[in-house]
Amino acid sequence: MLRRPTFLQIDPPSRDTLADEADAGLRAPQAWLSPKLFYDALGSRLFDAITELPEYYPTRTEAALMACHGADIAAAVRSALPAAPTLVDLGAGNCTKAAALFDLLRPAHYVAVDISADYLRNTLTCLQREYPELRMSGVGMDFSVRLALPGEVLAHERTGAAPQSALIFYPGSSIGNFDPPEALRLLREARALAPGAALLIGVDLVKPLEVLLPAYDDALGVTAAFNLNVLRRLNALLGADFDLADWQHEARFNAAASRIEMHLAARTEVTVRWRGGERHFRAAETIHTENSYKWTVEGFAALLAEAGFAQRRHWTDERSWFAVFLASG
Repeated sequence: MLRRPTFLQIDPPSRDTLADEADAGLRAPQAWLSPKLFYDALGSRLFDAITELPEYYPTRTEAALMACHGADIAAAVRSALPAAPTLVDLGAGNCTKAAALFDLLRPAHYVAVDISADYLRNTLTCLQREYPELRMSGVGMDFSVRLALPGEVLAHERTGAAPQSALIFYPGSSIGNFDPPEALRLLREARALAPGAALLIGVDLVKPLEVLLPAYDDALGVTAAFNLNVLRRLNALLGADFDLADWQHEARFNAAASRIEMHLAARTEVTVRWRGGERHFRAAETIHTENSYKWTVEGFAALLAEAGFAQRRHWTDERSWFAVFLASG
């Protein structure tokens, strides 16, 4: 009998909550929007397209690193987690990165977690057909606020007991979207998800600007479309009157904070109105939409130690553009 994945939506952000947050961000001295607004169905597909771009090195660099060191990483995971683990995939998206680990790790249970619940549901339903014997669960949640899963999600299918081992998988350098204090909070919550949990996480490293900047401002304009899509969402969410033609995508590197910043810059003076509010933007004034922090190996290892992980290993590609860390204990 073909298994079917189970799905759970945890504390879905209400339309009013998202609208209130967006309203507050638009009124701030430096206007800002939460990156969670990127990931509606269209935004998720646009991000998948970004990962295929020649300029976007993180996905292919991480994939090559995992292919090169996969056997060593799998052996290290088995040493840290002797039993077949529950694999918890944070920001699962199209699930392809986790699926590449199935044959190496032989997980007992795959738990895919993503803010875009509808997109995840469709992806996981297709993936289950490819791996009919593997227990799969999908969880729609915004773990940027708090990472905590109900016990029944991680519990053993038959006994209801907590998993003997769990591997928290957070690839793609998405940890870079969190500022350092929030990244520390998320790492601590990941460690607390299950008894004896280990963490396998991808981290983008500091590198030359001629490599960094094109990854966030590609020649085809896919990243620009991804960024501008947030204005389309605001029009629907707030009843706003953003004209996308009035705005342009901008990527910059903040050296002091060691982060890429994405902004939407007004092409000309423009007044935007929405339910209960309005704002006049000067020409070139921006809305700050995303950060992507870049770490050193030493800096991220120190962050893992501060989060309580006693054992830490890492692997890098030959150019030291990207690192994968395994942390446990």
